[in-house]
Amino acid sequence: MITTVVHRPLELTFLEAQESSIKGAEMVALFPDWLIGQPAKSKRPKEPGENKIKPVNKKVKPKNAKMKERESVDSSLKSQSILTQVMDKGHFQKLAATLSLAAGQSIELRCKGGNVTWSYPSYLDTFKDSRLSIKQLDRHSQLILANSTAADTGEYSCWLQLCNGNKCRKDETKTGSTYIFFTDKEELFVPTPSYFEIVYLNPDKPAIIPCRVTTPSAKVTLHREFPAEEIETDGTDIFYDAKKGFVFQHPTSDHKGIVYCKAESQGAPQISIKYHLLYVEVPKGPPSTTIAVSLGRAGLSDGVHVICTVLGEPDVDVSFRWQYPGQQSGRPVIIQNFWRLINRGIGHTTRISKSVLLVEDFEDTDVGNYVCIARNLQGETTVATKVELK
Repeated sequence: MITTVVHRPLELTFLEAQESSIKGAEMVALFPDWLIGQPAKSKRPKEPGENKIKPVNKKVKPKNAKMKERESVDSSLKSQSILTQVMDKGHFQKLAATLSLAAGQSIELRCKGGNVTWSYPSYLDTFKDSRLSIKQLDRHSQLILANSTAADTGEYSCWLQLCNGNKCRKDETKTGSTYIFFTDKEELFVPTPSYFEIVYLNPDKPAIIPCRVTTPSAKVTLHREFPAEEIETDGTDIFYDAKKGFVFQHPTSDHKGIVYCKAESQGAPQISIKYHLLYVEVPKGPPSTTIAVSLGRAGLSDGVHVICTVLGEPDVDVSFRWQYPGQQSGRPVIIQNFWRLINRGIGHTTRISKSVLLVEDFEDTDVGNYVCIARNLQGETTVATKVELK
């Protein structure tokens, strides 16, 4: 009988955050094709300027090819050359794009350079996990992770900082990166802080269901909760990446619903948390903003509400600023901001964000224009309305 194990969420000691996402460069070894001379078919004298064939007991060294080979290999290794793993007895090993270690092991990484910055799974840093330590020495930086767990699975990278006074920038030619799988047969999926996550499906960008595994060889499938069925992957539009999860290259409204991942690796299958896929169809750009007022003509001592509303993508935050009469003189007002998700039909989900400005006990000095400025990552939109005295 096959037993199904339900994946448990990360315990409180690992609730810091979900993993960051920084991508590693692979080391590439280049092998040029060399032209090898063939023995002469005759012993006629060579004409002036004709290439001579070397004796068979000597090797031909094509200098130009060797130089090109060295230059190409050197350039491909630049991004990996500064990151190494410290092995037993002081030995060092250059790291490949991925590395698998058993959970419970400790690991020490070194990055060459006098001013090094590290990146690693973000939850380790959120609450200053004591298992992680980083030291900058004269010629290298040292990262040590003790008593590793499945939750430590993720990208570990470093790079040199080039500084001019107080301004620093990343040296793109001196970086190193590796993705480490901390394998644990009891935790095939990287633990997460919750039992449920929302994934937004946007038609103009790929969507990722982040059920990452700790064992790269695990067989992972994607399943819909209702109707109960396995979702087929074609390797192109929908495929699995052990370092990311399931990737939907071109999400559509047909993909919406509740799904989960199932992993198998030499034992009982394990199930991930559930993911709610919400389809989004809102054009990108500055906030789509409207403004309304409860009273266009207010009497003295009336209460006046001015409401600024934005419709946008569910995962895009919106900030609000206000300009109003009496602001310079310190006239007290109450401002409240909030947002919620709304279903606009056919599985389309939109985020509605609102900012409400309340003027209590309306006075003469409150007469005038009320301006709302809404801002997101794409820009800002300004709207205004006027309140007059009745």
